[in-house]
Amino acid sequence: MASITAIHHISLTVSEIDRSVTWYTDVLGLTKLMEEQHPDGSGYAVVLGKPDWSMCVGLHVHDTNKGEAFAETRTGLDHVSFLVASRAELDAWTDRLSDLGVVHSPVSDQEGYSVLVFRDPDNIQLELVSVG
Repeated sequence: MASITAIHHISLTVSEIDRSVTWYTDVLGLTKLMEEQHPDGSGYAVVLGKPDWSMCVGLHVHDTNKGEAFAETRTGLDHVSFLVASRAELDAWTDRLSDLGVVHSPVSDQEGYSVLVFRDPDNIQLELVSVG
């Protein structure tokens, strides 16, 4: 039977590519892996991620984008969640986000997992989750 082993990448449409590339590299520590033009010439993308390409975030700009803020209440993406190794990692991320001036929730401990919530410059909700 065919199966999926993991999510390799996500792609997000952003309003200001340079601002978002800087934010995702500074805040999440991702590395710029490549840039590419959209095949139809209507925009381009910058792909950030881990150097081994095991996890990537594509940031896209489209000529037709009007620059409106993200809202998870519309059809499409609700949020993106990244897995971290432990609950202690969430505490380290809390300190990092605070040091960088990124507004975030406190760590919320739930049954079976803990989560830390914050938003990127386009208001896209991001989460860091530890399981267990």
